[in-house]
Amino acid sequence: MPDLTLRERRPEDLPIQWHWEYAQTRPEWKLWDAPYFHEQEEPATLSLEAYTEKLLARPPSDNSRIIALEGECIGQVSRWEEAPTGGGWWELGVLIYDPQHWGGGLGTRALERWTAATFQETAAHVVMLTTWSGNERMIRAAQRVGYRECGRVPEARLWQGQRWDSVRLCVLRREWEALQTSRSKASG
Repeated sequence: MPDLTLRERRPEDLPIQWHWEYAQTRPEWKLWDAPYFHEQEEPATLSLEAYTEKLLARPPSDNSRIIALEGECIGQVSRWEEAPTGGGWWELGVLIYDPQHWGGGLGTRALERWTAATFQETAAHVVMLTTWSGNERMIRAAQRVGYRECGRVPEARLWQGQRWDSVRLCVLRREWEALQTSRSKASG
């Protein structure tokens, strides 16, 4: 199994992120990551130099990490606390840029590690993931990790002339801890 880690952003990651976020006009990841938002976007014209300068001007966030495969950046994870802060409701995001890394369980592993990190590093009571019904891989990955569907808004998203559900999945801290305990017992 290749080494997959979540780590802070490094300067050498910036050209890779820029390539996938700005250099390509229609990267495939945007067809799965809320494509109904990206559909209206104009292609960005941010140069690598401007992108690098912008990101190096601010320190890496505790709420974002690089997904590294054998040390090389292949994507990123993010999280944010839903308002009001201090309420314990966190939302996560997982993005793997290159389709060659899809379908082999890397996203599932990244989501599991990011969920664990979120419960360890924050006072999260509930961690959620929001996607759309067309992103079946993300839904399955979340369910494999221990998330359950907690909300669905039928036909909330319009994309390419078709209606899709907005899907919310969640895991409570106590559910996560119980799941980790049962996994430890099963493997030990």
